[in-house]
Amino acid sequence: MGLLIDGKWHDQWYDTDKHGGEFVRESAQLRDWVTRDGDEGPQGQPGLPAEAGRYHLYVSLACPWAHRTMILRKLKGLEDLVGLSHVSPLMLDQGWTYHVGEGASGDPVNGAEYHHQLYTLTDPHYTGRVTVPALWDKAQGRIVNNESADLLRMFNDAFDELTGNRLDFYPQPLRETIDAINADVYDHINNGVYKSGFATDQKVYEKHVVALFEALDRMEARLAEHRYLAGEWLTEADIRLFTTLIRFDAVYHGHFKCNLRRIEDYPNLSNYVRELYQWPGIKETVNLDHIKRHYYYSHDTINPTRIVPHGPLLELDRPHDRERLPGWGIREKG
Repeated sequence: MGLLIDGKWHDQWYDTDKHGGEFVRESAQLRDWVTRDGDEGPQGQPGLPAEAGRYHLYVSLACPWAHRTMILRKLKGLEDLVGLSHVSPLMLDQGWTYHVGEGASGDPVNGAEYHHQLYTLTDPHYTGRVTVPALWDKAQGRIVNNESADLLRMFNDAFDELTGNRLDFYPQPLRETIDAINADVYDHINNGVYKSGFATDQKVYEKHVVALFEALDRMEARLAEHRYLAGEWLTEADIRLFTTLIRFDAVYHGHFKCNLRRIEDYPNLSNYVRELYQWPGIKETVNLDHIKRHYYYSHDTINPTRIVPHGPLLELDRPHDRERLPGWGIREKG
């Protein structure tokens, strides 16, 4: 994982020493907002109009943050409106690449060889981490947003008049509940696996891995009583948790030393993740080969041999028991 400094690429790992062994995630910098008519975003962000064919989504099939945007793009029926390219699972000295021979799709929009080139096309003097997902505006020739949480909200609303898709992953009556769950899941689970796995101090690691499993215990208890995290409706909160859970037993349990328990050891979480995996449209967004190859091969500070495990056998198509709880699917806008 490298970064750009004044537009120059540096193959530089996270500096945990200056934070006492802590991994600290950099906030996304590119935060323009796509809306139905180009009005400003919800917090006054510069707005851009939703148009068919104007935007292109750059992702990694391995990355949980990018994965959540792929799922919303699929479920909201945006595949014909928003293009998609994915990087190679191997993130080496040039960071994410579009080398087709390594498993990337290539880049039909800009012909980029390296993902960091998209950032310097956006700003020749860009300074910061080079991350996915990234939404590219073909009209302006730049990345307009690289924050996955923003992209979920945009995909949920901005293109509805073009697609006729009325599914609502952030319904107004549930927003307070969704926001509270998202905050807990982000800090302790989505980012918690990274704070555990990238820690370079024993006490820091133990602090975060304990907090991670306490949060998983909270989700397990919640799902004992509710079909989905916010109740009877599947929402963005479920998508945000799912992309970490689906990687957990294959990668985070071993590679990141998050090994108090597997997701398979949680009766509710394991059935829940299978229900979501089997949801129409979601399974085809999951690529466990890319997931395992990326983490185990790219992180040589953690796995210097770069041997990729053959397992585990997850059997995600097994039946689940979630029908025992009332659920109404995905809410539609009125």
